[in-house]
Amino acid sequence: MAVSAGLAASAGIADGQVVPPAQNPIVVAPAAGAETPPAKAASSKSPIGIRTIRVNVAPLGGAEINAGKWPAAIQQFGSRQINRNGNPSVVSALDRSASGVNLQNSQANPYQPDIIYHGFTLSPIQGTPEGISVYVNGARFNVPFGDLALWSVLPQVAIRSISVQDANPLFGLNALGGALDVQMKNGFTYHGAEVEASGGSFGTFRGNAQYGVQHGNVAAYAAIQGARSSGWRDAQSSALESFYGDLGWRGPGAELHVNATLGHSFLNGPAATPVQLLAVNPNAEYTGPNSIEDKYAKLSATLTDRINARTSLQAVLYYDNLWEHLINGNGPNDLPCGAGPYGGDMCQGGSNTPATLAGGGYVPYYASPTGRYGSLAVNTTNTNGYGASLQFTRKQRVFGLRNHIVAGVSFDGGFTNYTAASYDGILNAERNYAPPPGIAYPGYKSDEAGAVPVGIVVRNAYYGLYLLDTLDLTRRLTLTLGGRFNIANIALHNHNPPDQYVGGQGLNARHYYKHFNPDIGFAYKLTPLATLYGSYSEANAVPTPAELSCASPTASCTLANFIATDPNLKQVVAHTFEAGLRGAFLVPDNGTLTYNVDYYHAVANNDIEFLQSPYLGQYTGYFANIGSVLRQGVDLALKLNERRWDAYFTYSRIQATYQSGFLVSSHNPSAVGGVITVQPGDFLPAIPKNIFKFGADYKITPQWTVGLAGNAQTYTYLHGDQSNQQPPLPGFVTLNFNTSYKVTPRVTVFGEVDNLTDAKYYEFGGFSSPAGEALTLGSGYNNPRAYSVAAPIGGYAGVRVKF
Repeated sequence: MAVSAGLAASAGIADGQVVPPAQNPIVVAPAAGAETPPAKAASSKSPIGIRTIRVNVAPLGGAEINAGKWPAAIQQFGSRQINRNGNPSVVSALDRSASGVNLQNSQANPYQPDIIYHGFTLSPIQGTPEGISVYVNGARFNVPFGDLALWSVLPQVAIRSISVQDANPLFGLNALGGALDVQMKNGFTYHGAEVEASGGSFGTFRGNAQYGVQHGNVAAYAAIQGARSSGWRDAQSSALESFYGDLGWRGPGAELHVNATLGHSFLNGPAATPVQLLAVNPNAEYTGPNSIEDKYAKLSATLTDRINARTSLQAVLYYDNLWEHLINGNGPNDLPCGAGPYGGDMCQGGSNTPATLAGGGYVPYYASPTGRYGSLAVNTTNTNGYGASLQFTRKQRVFGLRNHIVAGVSFDGGFTNYTAASYDGILNAERNYAPPPGIAYPGYKSDEAGAVPVGIVVRNAYYGLYLLDTLDLTRRLTLTLGGRFNIANIALHNHNPPDQYVGGQGLNARHYYKHFNPDIGFAYKLTPLATLYGSYSEANAVPTPAELSCASPTASCTLANFIATDPNLKQVVAHTFEAGLRGAFLVPDNGTLTYNVDYYHAVANNDIEFLQSPYLGQYTGYFANIGSVLRQGVDLALKLNERRWDAYFTYSRIQATYQSGFLVSSHNPSAVGGVITVQPGDFLPAIPKNIFKFGADYKITPQWTVGLAGNAQTYTYLHGDQSNQQPPLPGFVTLNFNTSYKVTPRVTVFGEVDNLTDAKYYEFGGFSSPAGEALTLGSGYNNPRAYSVAAPIGGYAGVRVKF
């Protein structure tokens, strides 16, 4: 939901005092503890109880302002929304009730979906251009190498609140479509202990525990979270474990926290599968194995120093490390040469060009017992991220007008070692990769010019300087003016000899980018219950090292797993206009009905997309600037909170279209000569035009609550069908049921049924190679459409115990 009273308490946002309505635009409920009789409370002569809702408008805490004065939409979710029925999940919370959000899942693992907000993507998978930035306790969470965000390594039971920020340039690089601001719990905000355990369908077991304690000015908090699941498809499994701990100290004007995060996940996903194979076996995996293992560690410190009643300083210092290992089994890169001078060798793609070994010589001929040849992609990324930020905030009157200024400086750096290799082998009867007969695992290591093997070192250095001023021009009108200046330096160094790459181009290069992103807006209080707002802002995203090092169609890579040459890419700049109306109504039984209507219009110039290569293998692609892309739409959000009901409804209309024409290779059946033509006005894949979300929890008794939530979206175009010529992926409607019962004040049992109607739908759609299908599955397979199957009906139950 948009900023609303119902989210204030659950998000851990402190309640304000009872104040006259003229000083606060969102009326949410009579203030707690108010003794004014109902009749008198309704009187126009008495103050209305107002709960002050504050939103953080910069990466570091301390930049909170009254929500009614901010000129853009912000959606807030607290720990109660994130931790729903024993499954703490940011992704699930946003998918369930956030306006403008839909998910796609190319890997077909429930812990690896892409979050798409207003047509901009935040992904945990390499190969997806990122358009959303993420901060955790003021420290950047996007991984330096590809700006990914890995929720699987963060214990989400420890999250106190998360805010979805619309196009706010203060949140740095990649905030093209917005930012996610995550605040974690600590021993000052959470007291006591709690343990949860749940399990159910698909071999699922989930558990978490948290503990917070405070002794005077010192506090400590710790949380652990884990999950295991065997999945609903073949070769689909998940194993996750994570830890978060925080030590805090505070004095009369200062507060210091030191915290650590440790996470590990091992995820197998069958990915998209050809539709003809799904018709035979809906649980089938196309080729395997497909696994991603992540190990993550982070140490950070935050300091807030309240110099005086009007001035404060905030600072953050952090270091993190991500080790990621990916294994991906595919169809063949090399096939027997057949008759001719290389008859005793393997040739590239069955051509007459012999496949070469990484150590020299040719890949020798070998027979496959199943008749299927295969390849294995293996890569490892070791990324170190580090950074620091310093922020200044001050409240003072300027020419007699209330004024709030925020100024800050930031540095985010990264050092990455990346290696990749490809091996030739066979596919066994289950279409899983195996080494050639008699050859040790993993098989023959190949040397593909311009592709693999790869060994590079990458250095990132991102600098930011930002300023934001919020000025009350009148008691009703607030002006916001500010911006951020970003500088980015990216350097790549190749460990392999330059002649390994096409034209000897290699990977040694430096890239430099800079951009100033302005932000201007207003908020006008129409009544004490309604605010009209509007804004214009810019945000930029520089090409990531992963994109820069895979930017040539003649030296492409496999879903960004292989790094090749690095032609320069232009940075992406988004220009966003936004306008909206938000407010609230008081309803009977001390309830509130909050609403938000928001329009946005974002044009991203020099947008970057991952395109299929027209030159190399069937599984390869590259990053390219494709011109301008328009993302515009309307969000409507309603939320009802009263003694027994907690209900919401959101509707999002999204129009995401290409504004520039371009040609791209595709396995799309409509392709001419393997190429489709994208015209201005064609819709982006994976983004539905309409999204509906609704839900309600009802307290049958003070102990027993039941709830129903639904999610519906219209069709989306398939990846590889940017020209919109093929039948789209069908829309769907899902319903989820939940219930909880307090056995005692400390013990709660709960349960849920997901996909209550057992709807059959798909989370991702694209195209595979018909030639590759014929080689892998047989000559009868020629339909290139490939889908990821969503989860069928599933039930879960658990218990929560508080100490």
